[in-house]
Amino acid sequence: MKSCVFIGRFQPFHNGHLMVIKGMAKLCEQVVIVIGSAQEHDTKENPYTAAQRKDMIQRTLQTEDLIPKYNIEFREVDDYKDDAEWTDKVCSQCGQIGAVWTGDNLTKECFEKKGIEVKEIKEVPGISGTEIRAKIAAEDDSWKDQVPVDVAISIKGN
Repeated sequence: MKSCVFIGRFQPFHNGHLMVIKGMAKLCEQVVIVIGSAQEHDTKENPYTAAQRKDMIQRTLQTEDLIPKYNIEFREVDDYKDDAEWTDKVCSQCGQIGAVWTGDNLTKECFEKKGIEVKEIKEVPGISGTEIRAKIAAEDDSWKDQVPVDVAISIKGN
């Protein structure tokens, strides 16, 4: 079975990410969510551990009735200095890949070099992980409208 792969840092998982996964679930036999930069946490750009990010996503997809209705799996991949090595690691973790869904130009380039189809994701206006993290740090609660309820609950508890 070919997988549709969605790679992201998900710092945090937001409504734009959820829209992508909902679309993928309808089109793909299997969705593999790759939590990238898995080793990164407790920094301004990467505040959440891979386990926390997976939990946020999993709870949201269960609430949205995407799990267990659809075949959705998770993988974690650390960063590598060599892009080809990183791409190989993602491929080895995900099995036969039908397409990679991404909004990141470098990720797109890496998988196109391997001959793997890439579906480009457009950024949702008004939703940005960078802005959400800044609002959380500033204690500006308006970020809560940009993330699923389960994510807001998860972050508030941290």
